[in-house]
Parts: sequence; C-alpha cells; structure tokens
Amino acid sequence: MLNDEICKLRDKLNKSIEEGEDYSIIYKLSIELDELIAKYYENLKQGKKKLDWRPIPI
Repeated sequence: MLNDEICKLRDKLNKSIEEGEDYSIIYKLSIELDELIAKYYENLKQGKKKLDWRPIPI
C-alpha cells in the first residue's frame, strides 16, 4: 500500500539524515519520497472525483 511505502521511505530518509549519510543519498531518498507523496495525493484526488460524481437530475 502506498501509505506503508511512504512511511518506510520517510523512516529511511530520517535515518540517513541522523547518521550523516552522503548528501547525494539523502537527496535521492527525498526525491523518491516526494514522488510517492505526489502519487498518493493524485490517487486521493482521483478517488474523490469518483465519489463526488452524481448524475444530473432531469
């Protein structure tokens, strides 16, 4: 599930920062996390569109 992936990657990123990993690794993890979060919100947006759809009364 996307939520789980986001949490795992966030934890990995935080650990990398705490351990003083190389900036390029931290940057790469940050970009991956941003992409997952964007995907999460896109899925949320798509789901909401489906829920909000109502036929027009005639």
